[in-house]
This record gives sequence, structure tokens and C-alpha cells, in this order.
Amino acid sequence: MKSSYGAPKAELNELGRVQDRITFLYLEHARVNRQDSAVTVTDQRGTAFIPSAMVNVLMLGPGVDITHRAMELIGDSGMAVIWVGERGVREYAHGRPLDHSSRFLEQQAKLVSNRRTRIAVARKMYQMRFPKEDVSKMTMQQLRGKEGARVRNVYLEQSRKTGVQWNKREYKVDDFASSTPINKALTAAHQALYGLCCSVVVALGASPGLGFVHTGHDMSFIYDFADLYKAQYSIPIAFEMTAKHGNNDIADWTRRGMRDAFANGKILVQMVHDLKYLLSIDDDIQARSMHLWDDQQGLQKFGVQYHEFDSEDDEN
Repeated sequence: MKSSYGAPKAELNELGRVQDRITFLYLEHARVNRQDSAVTVTDQRGTAFIPSAMVNVLMLGPGVDITHRAMELIGDSGMAVIWVGERGVREYAHGRPLDHSSRFLEQQAKLVSNRRTRIAVARKMYQMRFPKEDVSKMTMQQLRGKEGARVRNVYLEQSRKTGVQWNKREYKVDDFASSTPINKALTAAHQALYGLCCSVVVALGASPGLGFVHTGHDMSFIYDFADLYKAQYSIPIAFEMTAKHGNNDIADWTRRGMRDAFANGKILVQMVHDLKYLLSIDDDIQARSMHLWDDQQGLQKFGVQYHEFDSEDDEN
């Protein structure tokens, strides 16, 4: 019999894989609740049902009222939540990793904590952006300069292609409305990309805060990861939407453009592949595997009652 609290919690193998999910869903001026294994969204038009295990990112805009039961379901199903404030200010929250494994997190912490391996991962990221060049001997300063020149060229190329005037990137967290239309569009596009990156990173069990290029922020690794895709997705879409719509609801139009670009799911498959490549993770990850750590004998079985051995037993 079903309990009064809704359907039982889904097992891991019942949840949709991150690359099979809808990329993101934006809501505003609505009440979000839960019915069984679905998130319900109610506004003046009625109620819609959202399968919780089939959405990567839920973007909650102004006027959203969400219940504790809805957040419980969202957390259990590994859906990322982005609270989207006015004027472009955003806060992030998320649920547990989908695979319930700490392998990605342990590997990420290991790589970022060693200077040599941290630089190696950073170079991997830059090599992905410069596939025809060898960056293996470049310093971080050289790589930053090279990347800065690449991004400037992307902006200028898109400006020429779309006819949208470009001067420089400007973004004021506390005054979104004062920006130019293209800068508003870039902010909205990047935030949608950050949200999708966050959902993939968290779903696979890595940490948003352990960055290899960016550091000191709880989303440092998200900024690292998103930089791999801006030239292909958020920058051209921002220029395209600005060329078509000017300053007319540009943030909304840009989010729709990003949604359409994400719709075929190819970026999700690519993100999962890229994250595994960057962290040198293979595919033989066992869900819900837990062990006890031992400094001499390696991993030991979990859920076993161990007994203390006396000195005589130790000697034998």
C-alpha cells in the first residue's frame, strides 16, 4: 500500500541517466509541489506534472513558491535547482549525486590538491579548446593569455556575423537592467549553461567548488567546465537572440534559444564524456558501493562487525 507521503523513493536504476534528461525547465510565478513521483506546477492556467527523474535543471524565477515535499523529491532524484533572482542575480542549490558514489569527488580532490596534476588537468581543458596546438609546455599565464585572445576573437566573429555591435563584456550583479542588450543576453546564456554544467557535475558526484583554473568560489569548477562550451553555445546564441529581438525580453528569448540548442541532448552526452576525461575516470563505477578505509589493508567490507584482536592473535 502506498504511504500517505507519496510514492516510495525511486531506486538508483529507476532514475533517468543525466544525458537522457531534459536539459532545463524555467518556472516563474507558480506554486511547486509534489504528487507521487512528479513535481507539480500550478499557476492561473492550471496544474502541470513534471517527471522528477527526467529533468536536469529546474530554474525557479521570481514569484515561485515551492514546498518541502517538492524539494525532498528533487533532492532524491538528483535534479539541480537554480533560484533565479531579479536583475540576473542567481543562487544555486542541488541534490545528491545520481550514482551515490564518491569516486568522482575523491579523484577530483586528489588531482586538484597536487600542483603537478592540477596543472595537467588545466592543460587538458585548454587543449580541448586548441586541438591543433600543443599546450603541454605552456604556463598557466601563457594559457590564460591564449584563452583571452580566443574569446575576444569569438566575440568579434559573432559581432561581424550577426551585425550586433560589440565593445566589451560588462556585467553588474546588482544592476542587470543597466547592461547593453548583448551583455544581458550573454549573462542569461551563460547562466543557463552554468546551470546545466552544475547539474552534470553534481549528478556524477564531483564538486562544483574544486576548480583547476578558477579558485576560491563555491562554483569554481562550474566556471572551469562551462568555459569549454561557451564558444559553441552561449556566445553565438546570445548574439543571435540580440540580433533578432534587441532589448525586447532578451533574457527570456535567450533562455529559449539555449533550451532549443540543448534539446537534442548532444551537449549532455559530451559533458559526461568530457568530465570523465578531465578527471581520468573510467566507466566501471558501481552504484551504492561503500567500504571502510584501512591505512594498511586498503578498502575493507562495509556492514561487517569487526572484533578487536589481542597482541597474541596479531602475532599469529
